Amino acid sequence: MEKIVRKIIEIEDDLCNGCGDCVTSCAEGAIQIIDGKARLVSEIYCDGLGACIGECPTGALTIVERESEAFDEQAVEQHLDKLRDKQSVEDIVSKVMGHKPAGGHGPAPGHGGGGGCPGSMSRMLERAPEPEQAAGEQVSVQSQLGNWPLQLMLAPVNAPYFSGADIMISADCVPFAYANFHADFVRGKVVLIGCPKLDDAGHYQDKLTQVFKLNDINSVEVLIMEVPCCFGLASLVGSAVAASGSDVAVKNTKIGIRGDVIESFEA
Repeated sequence: MEKIVRKIIEIEDDLCNGCGDCVTSCAEGAIQIIDGKARLVSEIYCDGLGACIGECPTGALTIVERESEAFDEQAVEQHLDKLRDKQSVEDIVSKVMGHKPAGGHGPAPGHGGGGGCPGSMSRMLERAPEPEQAAGEQVSVQSQLGNWPLQLMLAPVNAPYFSGADIMISADCVPFAYANFHADFVRGKVVLIGCPKLDDAGHYQDKLTQVFKLNDINSVEVLIMEVPCCFGLASLVGSAVAASGSDVAVKNTKIGIRGDVIESFEA
């Protein structure tokens, strides 16, 4: 195919952390996560407009002008059709609700905000009804989870479940320490989990800032363990709320390593 000099995306491999935010922002499906890094899968899919740049938290994406194959809108449509064929109708509906790209070529074909992993596609879960309990009968505990994915690193900032949500942001050790986690904290909440010590706290704060800025969040509860390193989660949530300009109420709850609630306080 004949090449022309035009604008096209360029990805700095050393700066890319594989978060996948650019995948969901590219309406043409030109970018996918391969071997943990964002890759331009074909020059003909990239329109060179750079809608993906603003979603990159590390500055790995830039627009350059170089010799490349021309943008092919018909090829893009065929590419998107193939990607859609790999997903269920439910996934497609969730994606349309959760992402409205500016490029005009339909919903972004990436698998939600999860770095190209199909299992990270954002979705709202239907909770099972509470079972009727006969006298003396032992009933198994029902999951109260209503959203997916849970990992803060993977959750798209504009997922449909954030609209009007009560969010519970939990340090990832809390569910293991607190035995009645689902009944006491998950019920009716959008759940996000992460570790401020082991993960990228700066990226967490940036992502949460966008969540609070782009969505009408009703309330936020932060669950942290009593260990000192866990306080960073409460701190970055508070900073994200302030940076977003939101006036959402934030409640912090501290859990002991023996599974007890030590204290709850307003941020």
